[in-house]
Amino acid sequence: MNTCVDLAASVLRMDRAQHGKVYLVGAGPGDPELLTMKACRLLAAAEVVVYDNLVSPQVLDLVGPDARRIYAGKERNHHTMKQGEINELLVRLARRGRQVVRLKGGDPFVFGRGGEEMQELAAAGIAFEVVPGITAACGVSAYAGIPLTHRDHAQSCTFVTGHLKDGSPELDWAGLARPRQTVVIYMGLSGLAQICRKLVEHGLPPEMPAAVVQQGTMPEQRVVTGTLADLAARVEAAGLQSPCLTIVGEVVRLRESLDWYVAAEQPALTERRLSVAFA
Repeated sequence: MNTCVDLAASVLRMDRAQHGKVYLVGAGPGDPELLTMKACRLLAAAEVVVYDNLVSPQVLDLVGPDARRIYAGKERNHHTMKQGEINELLVRLARRGRQVVRLKGGDPFVFGRGGEEMQELAAAGIAFEVVPGITAACGVSAYAGIPLTHRDHAQSCTFVTGHLKDGSPELDWAGLARPRQTVVIYMGLSGLAQICRKLVEHGLPPEMPAAVVQQGTMPEQRVVTGTLADLAARVEAAGLQSPCLTIVGEVVRLRESLDWYVAAEQPALTERRLSVAFA
């Protein structure tokens, strides 16, 4: 066993000698090479891994062979577990003395309900730790060749979710339609036409550049660009499916010259094992 995994295992054993603990770990946007070193160590040494739908198979390859895996994914209109059930599961596992990795796509505190889960653990007196991950907005935009900020185009950036708790995409449209900013919309594919229409109604020009990125950072990555006037139609014609991220702003114009990621030329991610890097 390599040194980093040995270290993580010893830390987990010391924690377990007292009681269980939950590690809330960000899995990043998909490419396993974007994981933090700490996330890799914890995945290799965890006893139980509770993971979400957006965690890529390549990241799950880094979970130790003896760990129990529990799928707690949420997809549109289909939840394997309700949020309350996930909260109860984490508490129950920790009370049994388990060292648990709660693995979430992107960063657990950016539209990942990580705060809700940590509140439940804190109320139950369960020890926990948060390991940040590269959020989808930063990772996906980078792999799409779209900088989120740029002195000539955007001095601010806003992250919003297009799928609210009640299922509607009712947002602060006036705030999102401010000039010289980039808007990144999570989970907005199903309401894309309405989102584009609302942004135009509240002041953005119909010719404002926008893009939708499917499975960003992965070999299957696809990017469709257009404007608020035609993006929804272009995405529908291309047949894009979730998971997708929508980026709106003048920075999208830069993709043509900054598009560096050619998925077909990348090594097969399924053949990568980050443990080699730590051997």
